[in-house]
Amino acid sequence: MKRILILGSTGSIGVSTLDIVREFKDQFSIAGLTIDKNIDLLIEQIDEFKPDAVAVRDRKKADELRKIVGSKCNVFEGEEGIIELSASLDYDILLSSMVGFAGLAPTIEGIKRKKRIALANKETLVAAGELVTSLCEKYGAEMLPVDSEHSAIFQCLIGEEKKNVDKLILTASGGPFLNKGKEELKGVTIADALNHPNWKMGSKITIDSATMMNKGLEVIEAHWLFNLPKERIDVVVHPQSVIHSMVAFIDGSIKAQISTPDMKLPILYALSYPERLEYKKIVTNFSDIGTLSFQKPDAEKFECLKLAYDVMEAGGTAPCILNAANEIAVHYFLEGKISFNKIPELISYALDTIENHKSPNLETIFECNRITRECLNKKFN
Repeated sequence: MKRILILGSTGSIGVSTLDIVREFKDQFSIAGLTIDKNIDLLIEQIDEFKPDAVAVRDRKKADELRKIVGSKCNVFEGEEGIIELSASLDYDILLSSMVGFAGLAPTIEGIKRKKRIALANKETLVAAGELVTSLCEKYGAEMLPVDSEHSAIFQCLIGEEKKNVDKLILTASGGPFLNKGKEELKGVTIADALNHPNWKMGSKITIDSATMMNKGLEVIEAHWLFNLPKERIDVVVHPQSVIHSMVAFIDGSIKAQISTPDMKLPILYALSYPERLEYKKIVTNFSDIGTLSFQKPDAEKFECLKLAYDVMEAGGTAPCILNAANEIAVHYFLEGKISFNKIPELISYALDTIENHKSPNLETIFECNRITRECLNKKFN
């Protein structure tokens, strides 16, 4: 029985993980849950899964929760409460699915405790990839990807020697605006951008998919997970989202991982690896799928993808600036304060304005994140 701490239990990944735990009660149990502020759903999760402790980032909501749950479980509060839970709770697997930079610090605590990290928070490796991978090596922590693309690559690489790998090929759905021209993006609405054709995800990652920043972040994440340079990490648009990613080998052959688009599959694999647990609720039927198509991403239209490749070249704290600026830009788009096409402009402004520190330590990364957010928030306040 593996005990799981879920960072972000009321988000789409967290809810899907709890579905898996519900299905495999003999394999997994819940040690702890953390959320931002959705205590209504958390109360239901506490009643069903009976965690030892929970953490609520919003302090007022944490106080409300204590009055409701009483002695059912311990309630931690604030960002420091989430970090403390990660640093002290008895668990085997940390499922890191908090949104954004906030997931970095508690994930590092899990690494220091040599836990298996099931990583769905790509910002952890985008903002601090070099440090995080070195900490995993230092403490002997195991990091397994939950993103469907990186899980696919991980599975394709099993049994293969790295010297035989030519390229990693990340697939992208193209999001809701694949067939729109660049000029048409100026007038898209928030509802348009949140209408993803294949996946049901949280609002932030859905907007990232619409700008293709999500794919840019995944390229950076793949660089750190699989230790390959950007020149050997390609992106191809695959609207059906059935091939989750591929690995090309030096002999010209290609391996692909294929399944119906459902995040429960990569979650289950990260929790059960190296075993595969029988799960018949998701079936991939090629006759139903019909056609698989591919095309190159439009770098001129999807500027965020190019920005991600650029910061990989720059290194240092540039990826941290990119990540923080993107989080702020997406927030302001969802607030209706900027148009969709202004998202890459705001990110470019941050990259041009804020100093890039080479070979940063963890303190520098946290400071860079703070300065970037402060810089962009001043433009709106």
